Amino acid sequence: MRTVKTAALALTTVTALLATAGAATADAGKPSPGRTPSGDGAKALCKRAPKVEKRLERALERLRGDAAQRGSVSRLEKRVENAEKAGHTEVEKYLSGKLAFRRSLVPTLEKRQKDLAAVKTWCEANNGNKGGEAK
Repeated sequence: MRTVKTAALALTTVTALLATAGAATADAGKPSPGRTPSGDGAKALCKRAPKVEKRLERALERLRGDAAQRGSVSRLEKRVENAEKAGHTEVEKYLSGKLAFRRSLVPTLEKRQKDLAAVKTWCEANNGNKGGEAK
C-alpha cells in the first residue's frame, strides 16, 4: 500500500511540476482570487528536475522489480495468483484492482520521464532559465 502511495505521490508531483511548466489548466470561468502567476515556473522546475528524475527512477525500479520486491507488479501478481488458488474471490477482486492500477503506473511514469528529459534539455539550452522569462 505504501508503494502505491509513493508511486502516486511521484506521479502527482511530476504532474504538478509539468503543469507549472506551461500546461493549460482548466478554468471554470471564474477568476481565481489572489495573485495570478507572472511566469511559467520554469526556473523552479529546472531547479527541481534532478530530484524529480531520481524519484521517477526509484518508482519505476520498484514497480519493475521481481516478486521479492515490495511494491512491484510481479509481487502483486503473485498475491493475486495466491488468492485465486486459495479461493478468496473477494481478496482476489480487490488485489486485481490494485494490480490494474499499478500496471497503469508504469507507462504513465515512463511518459513523465520522457517529458522531464525534454524539460531538462530545455533548461540546459536556456541556462536553467536563470535570466527570468523563457527565450
